[in-house]
Amino acid sequence: MELREIERKFLVKGDEFKQFSRENYPIQQGFLNSDPKRVVRIRLSGDRGWITVKGLGDQSGRSRFEWEKEIRSEEATALLELCEPGRIEKRRFLVPHAGHLFEVDEFYGANEGLIIAEIELQSLEQSFALPEWIGREVTGEQAYYNSQLAQNPFKDWE
Repeated sequence: MELREIERKFLVKGDEFKQFSRENYPIQQGFLNSDPKRVVRIRLSGDRGWITVKGLGDQSGRSRFEWEKEIRSEEATALLELCEPGRIEKRRFLVPHAGHLFEVDEFYGANEGLIIAEIELQSLEQSFALPEWIGREVTGEQAYYNSQLAQNPFKDWE
């Protein structure tokens, strides 16, 4: 069982990505712990729930410990009530491009206007092509981590 996630994050320009999306769904998430050394996230999407533990990232911000387990939606709903203040509301779009899958999150609520694309990779050196709608890379910039957006929402940025 692999307990490391390798991913890159990018800002998204416009909403052109939506025409290439093969699926999308709403997500709510909260954080039982938002300390970057041991983030504990609760996620609810439709009738499915998850608890996820993430560790501190490597120096590049591309790789970090991740453990995730599916839980019943009733459990996720109950755990969301115990979370720290600040909740993430977003819609995730699954967008295939050049043999890879980009997960594009369009945020709502306090993070309205922010759109971030992530791509999960098999190795730190793995190459991939960027679609035209991808903007600046924000991998490793903690302000763009969901756990930080819950505490310091995009609407409050200057």
